[in-house]
Amino acid sequence: MPVSKVDVNTFLDLAKSNPVFDARSPQEYAYAHIPGAKSLPIFNDEQRAEIGTTYKQISRQYAIKLGLKYFGPQLNQYIQIVEQVLQTYSTQNQKVLVHCWRGGMRSGAMAWLLGFYGFDLVLLEGGYKAYRNFVLQQLSLPFKFNVIGGYTGSGKTEVLQELKQHNQAVIDLEQIACHKGSSFGALGMKEQPSQEQFENNLALELSKNYYINEQQQFIQPKPIWIENESQRIGLINLPKPFYETILSSPLIVLNIPFNQRLDYIVSNYGRFDNDKLVTAVMRIQKRLGGLDTKNTINFLLEGNTKAAFEVLLKYYDKQYEKSAEKSGRKAEVVSAEIVDAKQNATLILNKVIPSNDSH
Repeated sequence: MPVSKVDVNTFLDLAKSNPVFDARSPQEYAYAHIPGAKSLPIFNDEQRAEIGTTYKQISRQYAIKLGLKYFGPQLNQYIQIVEQVLQTYSTQNQKVLVHCWRGGMRSGAMAWLLGFYGFDLVLLEGGYKAYRNFVLQQLSLPFKFNVIGGYTGSGKTEVLQELKQHNQAVIDLEQIACHKGSSFGALGMKEQPSQEQFENNLALELSKNYYINEQQQFIQPKPIWIENESQRIGLINLPKPFYETILSSPLIVLNIPFNQRLDYIVSNYGRFDNDKLVTAVMRIQKRLGGLDTKNTINFLLEGNTKAAFEVLLKYYDKQYEKSAEKSGRKAEVVSAEIVDAKQNATLILNKVIPSNDSH
């Protein structure tokens, strides 16, 4: 079967309905990969390192011989893995997409093998490196955002999810980063991805909301709703061009009374074990101050969760006010009586959609 090489855009378009195999080493794949790709390494991490050293210190010819030594015994295993993955797809005779780091030896070897078995092979021109360049370019595109801000405990994430029910374009940065932003942000979340994997996942979500027309113009049918975040979410940094676009986008601030937000915070975070809550408090003890840190921990140990979070919420409110004052951003304020995603999403849409029509 012939093997074709395609650019990143074509490769990703085909990936929507065909399996993608990553021929890089397990370590490379684990750090970051194209979302949805399956790991099918030509070499394990140790073999890859040995072959790379041989290439640099001896010659390309010796490196190829060493690679064939490792590659040969695993041929049958590769075929079985590919066939298993193909069974999960409903269509017959679909294409099989393969890539490595630069689109060279490893993906070429995989294509050679799979070609013998009659698979219709498609290789990514330039490999994962070309894909990464595409991701970085994508994060610099002139996206239109509607940014939802507000004090801690306003239920902004739930409002975003509700906006989806109103046929709005939404991206949840905290979900992609696996972190809710504060010192308590890792509670109940999966382990954060690497910075590179976060960017790959974010680029995938962004790609669902725009297209490039025949004149190579960037077309975004409607604004994307996104939560107002600091540049750092846990261990993840929002890429600078992307973050600057957020800062220059319309800001809608949800204004909800303190006590309503406190009840919301207690119901969401009060369920976690005291040791995890205390650890989160200790991470901000320098900024929180000695007395407030001591009081918060004592309240937690006494089982007075609401009093503990009252201290913490006042601290986060002050931090929010300082940040808002420093940024100087103008905002459209939407006042709400309670933390209610359905009600508050409607309030926001009623106030913002008319202004978008003229945007």
